[in-house]
Amino acid sequence: MQIAFISPFSPLKGGIARFSGELRDALQSRGYALTPFAFRALYPDFLVKGGVEGSGVLDIALFGEARLVLFNPFTWFGVVRRLRSLKPELLLVAYWSGFLAPLYFVIRRLTGIRMVVLLHNLSSHESFFFEPLMQRLLAASADGVVTLSGTVSQEVRAAMPDIPLLQLFHPLYEPDCKSFSAVDARSALNLDIHSPVLLFFGYVRRYKGLDTMLRAMPAMLQREPALRLVVAGHFHERAASYRALIAQLGIEGSVDLYAGYVSPERTALFFAAADAVVLPYRSATQSGVVQFAYGHGLPVIVTPAGALPEMVRHGKTGWVARDCSSDGLAGAVCEFLDCREKLELESMRTAIESFSRDFSWDSFADAAGGFLESIAAKR
Repeated sequence: MQIAFISPFSPLKGGIARFSGELRDALQSRGYALTPFAFRALYPDFLVKGGVEGSGVLDIALFGEARLVLFNPFTWFGVVRRLRSLKPELLLVAYWSGFLAPLYFVIRRLTGIRMVVLLHNLSSHESFFFEPLMQRLLAASADGVVTLSGTVSQEVRAAMPDIPLLQLFHPLYEPDCKSFSAVDARSALNLDIHSPVLLFFGYVRRYKGLDTMLRAMPAMLQREPALRLVVAGHFHERAASYRALIAQLGIEGSVDLYAGYVSPERTALFFAAADAVVLPYRSATQSGVVQFAYGHGLPVIVTPAGALPEMVRHGKTGWVARDCSSDGLAGAVCEFLDCREKLELESMRTAIESFSRDFSWDSFADAAGGFLESIAAKR
């Protein structure tokens, strides 16, 4: 079956590009004739600062045939012409923001090719007043939907009850680079080998609740003064405001901020140094950070936001806070500290490995491929 896959791909940064690259490879390994239609850019620089995910227009030499720029509708019609020439049996499109809905509506209407939406989020993390209109445009374009969590599936069934739906999962991410020993990683990051270390990893946006984690730190430090929090990722908000909050709380000696894009090599370093990964989110659908953590054999500490609890077996692969407050998060971290003191973290790795076997890219591609074939076969 010939599939055209419209999505960000590397060298654009971010979780969507990483996910789509892994899925492309998994589908191609199953014999699908998949043609990627990569975005050359998503958002202009004035909307997204710092050269992060989808910002600016990168050198076309990096993208080969890629011409698609989300904020330039003239490039949309070039994609339409290529699709009409290619004549794939199905369009697979990645969706996570309402800004994509007009593009997919135009492509669906002008090509007539059946479209399956790989839905990371139905509602944007930072909602806009026109989001309901964008969702209606998406519903008018989609012939099928693949979701990655039960939370998003419920939203889709409410908004698009007549569209075929396949609920899958977010597969595991294997480490990109050679792993470091904990001793070497902590030495490189100036962390004491005996201290408990929590890692907050990825883009820093308000909905991800880093400020909640920081406000919980004083209570955690009363329980364990040696606790360290490492924050590694690009800040979509002013990093200075977080540094000011850290100073206000008097926790400067317990928090390390590494602001900016994190390379695969540095990613491996941060995960090797950590005892657990913390996701203090205010809202969520799913998160690739959980899969990064499991891929490195690390437990996670999450809030009960969105679909995050779906990926955690409490006390076995991580901990789910009782609520999204600082107190709730502090309670979950204290459970982690108890487990660490009892030397039970190593035994959790076995549970994480067992849990993760059901979340492979092979399993995902097998299920998704069958669904794509069923949608393409409908007339």
